[in-house]
Amino acid sequence: MTLEILSECEALVKKVGAFQLEYFRQMPEGTVDLKAARETVSFVDVESEQILLKGLGGLVEGAGFYGEESGKQGSQDLVWIIDPLDGTTNFLRGLDQYSISLALVEHGVPKLGVVLKPATGEMFSALKGHGVRHNGEVKALQNRELKASEVLYGTGFPYRSEDIAEKFFQTAPKVLALGLGIRRFGSAALDVSYLSMGWFGGFWETDLKPYDIAAGLLFLAENEIPVTNEKGEPFDMFRDRLFIAGLPRVHPELLAVVSEGYGVL
Repeated sequence: MTLEILSECEALVKKVGAFQLEYFRQMPEGTVDLKAARETVSFVDVESEQILLKGLGGLVEGAGFYGEESGKQGSQDLVWIIDPLDGTTNFLRGLDQYSISLALVEHGVPKLGVVLKPATGEMFSALKGHGVRHNGEVKALQNRELKASEVLYGTGFPYRSEDIAEKFFQTAPKVLALGLGIRRFGSAALDVSYLSMGWFGGFWETDLKPYDIAAGLLFLAENEIPVTNEKGEPFDMFRDRLFIAGLPRVHPELLAVVSEGYGVL
């Protein structure tokens, strides 16, 4: 993997973002389907993924694909993991908190990642070992020394996790009391990108999919932000249900609160 490949991926994601903006707040009637409870899909999701698949084809020899809409194709040992529109419901309701997420993952380890917020053009990207870039400039972690009481926390509602919804609503007030507040924006790819910059101090959510967070996991790793499951073990995006991440001085307290609230999943 090279910085040149990263640049090509950044350009491709910008192309997809421009396509999405053509339809933002201008979706034709009857073009949205419900694929699961509270999960929508539109032709914009599907076409965005096809543009990504076409653009990535042949860019890295032997790489397969894992897309939210098209599923798994080819090798999964070296694989492009893609969310063409993270935050579809926001997009369809005219809220600009949605994103495109792309990652190249080798044997479960993200090697390259790009997340774009099309509505503002804000981009996060990384090549393993080269730091995290914000709008093209490598950015060190801000607010590294903040404590749990000094930060904002991000999360997502457990609409995929009815079996533990009650645990979420019991735990959220305890996290609220831990710091300055909780934000729920609706795009996990962006939430984790914000954490990688130090703008969020902590984040937790259940049942995230690899395409939600593969790129973000690389950003967190590059800026040395701890990410674990509820047992304090390194988070495995293909296995673990509970994602807990936080700044170095925040993570232990967030882990303690969330693991107590959820138990072992």
